[in-house]
Amino acid sequence: MSTTQTTNGSAAQAKGTGDLKLEVVVIPVTDVDRAKAFYTGLDWRLDADFADEQGFRFVQLTPPGSPASIQFGSKVTTAPPGSATNVYLVVEDIQAAREALAARGVDVSEVFHEGGLGDRFHPEARVSGPAADGATYSSFASFSDPDGNTWLLQEITSRLPGRIEAGQTTFTSVAELAETLRRAAAAHGEHEARTGQADENWPDWYAAWIAAEQAGTELPV
Repeated sequence: MSTTQTTNGSAAQAKGTGDLKLEVVVIPVTDVDRAKAFYTGLDWRLDADFADEQGFRFVQLTPPGSPASIQFGSKVTTAPPGSATNVYLVVEDIQAAREALAARGVDVSEVFHEGGLGDRFHPEARVSGPAADGATYSSFASFSDPDGNTWLLQEITSRLPGRIEAGQTTFTSVAELAETLRRAAAAHGEHEARTGQADENWPDWYAAWIAAEQAGTELPV
């Protein structure tokens, strides 16, 4: 997973692109039934399996807890089977995820980390064992499906600043949201008093304060 942050989302929406949600990745396979058996054996949810009389077939599955899915089938892609490489699966506990895969009979690598940036993509350069400092984004494991498409498990225990996880900042009612805004407004008033000037970027400050309050992290001042 990329850790690069961007700030042009609002600009893109202003140009009319709107949200661009990556929801499906096509995986090229040789034997559709074999691939289906492999992924359902990992407890991935079977969403669809459609075929017609012209030989077209597509199967869609979704990994547990994932907002995105995979598709494969007949006449779905001209990409060579096994050419999907290092597709990320993010986990909270790399060792537990690895053991769960191994228990299902998957030939999964040992947990490893990088000696240098990009080593995750080169098996010969990977360093055995989890990251010594337990740093988020830094521990991995890998496995392949029967066609050789490769998957990369990445342990993420906390996200880089500026990203809010789905469900982390939620409100159960309009009244609850309003009360939160009142608290943010009061805190922002104290912020302006300390700085001695009006804050033109108060929406950004409010957003950061509310996200921090709900996440239980240090509040901005």
